[in-house]
Amino acid sequence: MTVVVDSSALTKLATHDRTTMARLHRLRDREMWPPIVPTAVLVESLTGRGPRDARTNRLLRTCDLVGLDEPLARRAAALRTMARRGSAVDAIVVATAEHAGAEVVLTGDARDIGPLSQFATNVRVVRV
Repeated sequence: MTVVVDSSALTKLATHDRTTMARLHRLRDREMWPPIVPTAVLVESLTGRGPRDARTNRLLRTCDLVGLDEPLARRAAALRTMARRGSAVDAIVVATAEHAGAEVVLTGDARDIGPLSQFATNVRVVRV
């Protein structure tokens, strides 16, 4: 199963507590790892300070990073316009999931991702 991760999910998954580690193991067991991470998510997930970003960077090394091309940017813009909510990065996450044929977007906050996904084809939102 293909999974796309947004910034709130990436941040939560980068913590090293028991709950998160168990969650990562379940994702791997269900063949939902490695996820796709749109590079735009890095803007919201990183600080540019090495020590503060260390855990997130360590997690990112296990993920598949995907850049933004023009057709994907245009689809994200259309989704955001139809949903009338969500940030540009949220729209990119949903457009990336749709384009990749991902069945799931993992998020820590479904308030903006959810409405965007309603206009995408075969994209389901799962809260981390």
